[in-house]
Amino acid sequence: MKRFWQDVAVTADGGIALDGRPVRTPGRLPLVVPFPALGEAIADEWRAVEETIDPRAMPLTGLANAAIERIAPDAATFAGGIAVYGGSDLLCYRAEPGPLADRQAAIWDPVLDWARERFGVDFSVTDGVMPVEQPPRTLARLREAVVALSPWQLAPLSPIVSLTGSLLLGLAVVERAIDADTAWAAAHVDEDWQAEQWGEDALAAETRAARASDYRAAIRFLDLIRA
Repeated sequence: MKRFWQDVAVTADGGIALDGRPVRTPGRLPLVVPFPALGEAIADEWRAVEETIDPRAMPLTGLANAAIERIAPDAATFAGGIAVYGGSDLLCYRAEPGPLADRQAAIWDPVLDWARERFGVDFSVTDGVMPVEQPPRTLARLREAVVALSPWQLAPLSPIVSLTGSLLLGLAVVERAIDADTAWAAAHVDEDWQAEQWGEDALAAETRAARASDYRAAIRFLDLIRA
């Protein structure tokens, strides 16, 4: 769709308006944002449109659309889909004993220790890629923690978890137990190790950069709803 508006404003109720007309989600629900800082940032995305709307350049709008349209109508079900990652969390799968495993332990163990204390659970950690079952109580407590989040928290948590491969890293970021850069580095311990051993692959670096852009957008969304 081509740009047809001149003025972008945030209304008193948190809506986004183009020349006074309300913006709606793809499903025609009002795009109303109950967080002033996020609302202004979304309005800036609309102001930055030049000739044609490119959804890829408007990640905050996309996440807000998801919170309103996809998540809010049944937040518990959406949260359950995120909680599934707890059964195969990246931090529970280690390399065989050696330098890489030592690096994983140094970076990942503090997050596991935080989660053990925070949720009162334990985790099954294994060497290799063969599936390991987590204790039922662990999965239940992690699910409870995710279900307790609001749609506006679940919207950024979903890409954070999928991009890092770790529910624990996502929850630690949401609860400010670790910062975003630490979580991103933790998610790429194996990848960074391989690059150090064999050199960086150009295609892999390009893919990682694109994923990092999506991750930063989710982190910014999360930061803006805290402002």
